[in-house]
Formats: sequence, C-alpha cells, structure tokens
Amino acid sequence: MSAKTPVALAVAGSDSSAGAGLQADLKTFSALGVYGATVVTAITAQNTKAVTAIHIVPPDFIAAQLDAVFSDLSVAAVKTGMLGDAKTIETVADRLAQWAAGLPIVVDPVMISSTGSRLMDRSGETALKERLLRQAALLTPNIYEAAALLGVDAAQSEDEMKRQAERLLRLGPAAVLLKGGHSAGPLATDLFFEGKEFRFHSSSRIATRNTHGTGCTLASAIAAFLVRGFILEEAVSQAKQYVHGAIEHGRDLNIGDGFGPISHFYRQVN
Repeated sequence: MSAKTPVALAVAGSDSSAGAGLQADLKTFSALGVYGATVVTAITAQNTKAVTAIHIVPPDFIAAQLDAVFSDLSVAAVKTGMLGDAKTIETVADRLAQWAAGLPIVVDPVMISSTGSRLMDRSGETALKERLLRQAALLTPNIYEAAALLGVDAAQSEDEMKRQAERLLRLGPAAVLLKGGHSAGPLATDLFFEGKEFRFHSSSRIATRNTHGTGCTLASAIAAFLVRGFILEEAVSQAKQYVHGAIEHGRDLNIGDGFGPISHFYRQVN
C-alpha cells in the first residue's frame, strides 16, 4: 500500500459567510493542491458587515476532534486560527503537544475580525502567550494583534516593526511574520524574522474592499506550502504571492454590502 497522503489541518472557527475561518482554510488548501482537515473551535454567525454571534465549542469536543484527526490522518502541518478563550487554547496546546511534536504549526492569533468584532478574550490572550506560542513554527500577527500581544501601540514604521518582531520572538515562536497590510502607504509590507536577519516582503496595494479572510488565507497558504515541502520563508513568499493574486482576482466580486471575500480559486494546483 502506498504512503498516506499528507494533510494540512486547520484548527479554527467557522464563518457562516464563508469568506474567512475554516471555509477560507479549506478553499486555500484545495486551491493549492493539499488535502485539508478541520477542527472546529467556534461557530460564528457573521456576514461581510459584522459578527453577530459566537458559540465556542466545548473543550472536550475540540479534544475529541483533534484525537480523531491525528489518530487516523497523516497530518504534515497545522494552522490555528480563531481559538476564542483560554480553555480552548489550553486544550489545543495540550493535544498538539501530544500529537504534533515536530510538525510545523502556523499560529494566526485571530483576535479581532476585519469588521471590528473582538474574537478573543483577555484570558485567551494570556493563554496564547503562555502556552501556544512556544509550539509555533511561525506566528502571523497583523500590526494590531502584535500590539495587543505586547501591550503597546501598533507599529508605525519599519524600525518599530523590527523592535516588535524581536519582542514577539521572545514569546516563544521559532519565527514571526509581522503583517503590515493594515498600515498606511502605497505598499503592504510584512516583516519576516527568525532571530537573525530582518527580511521585508512588500507588495502593491490593490484598491478593493474585498479583503475578508486574507489573514486566514495567508496562514493556511503557508501551511499548505509547508506540506508541499517548501522551507518556511519560501512557504511565506509563495503564500504571499497566492494571496495577492486572490485579492486582485477578487476585486470585482460583489458579495454582501461590507468587506467581501477574495477569489481563492483563481489559481489551482493539482
């Protein structure tokens, strides 16, 4: 019998409008030629304008999902998204320590939605820093999530991004991708830092409001490229190119009245 097909696992919340969360993760995995599995941590009622309700899945059921996936599927990389609260994070951290030792874990610290809704409570932020970040191969905060994790103002310059990336690395992840898409200027500039050299990745901004789910998509794309055998920074570079194209091809979509989704399937890999 041939070896089992490698799997990318998304541990995150569900988005009823399907632009972000697990739905975006699965679209990304499929578009990039990777089999995706999921663990549902929360169910959200949301659309392009707002998150109107959140139901956190009980920790024992989250644990059961993780056990079911890891005991049968050949997971090669993990992406975490919306985790919500401390109990969820502790459960996920415990199970990943049991099942995912040695696997790359991409942690997207989903704290605030693109529509402005808070998706993680304060105790969750503490648990994230004390438990999960130490298991991460890569942490992917935007400038506002980085500021919340560090208790400072959002970075306004590349020098401030460097200082914050250094501090984030001291929280435990092996590498940091500090995303600058929410900052001002003609370029969207992210900073990749593994502890030695600061490397900036820039792309031109695209005039569109269809940006819902870009953070989820970037993190899941990085996980997908890791499954496909790319080293970490190459996976980051490939993922950024994919997301930029998905934004560009999705700018003419007319879905909802708020921040619409991007076009995940503009490029498909068999």
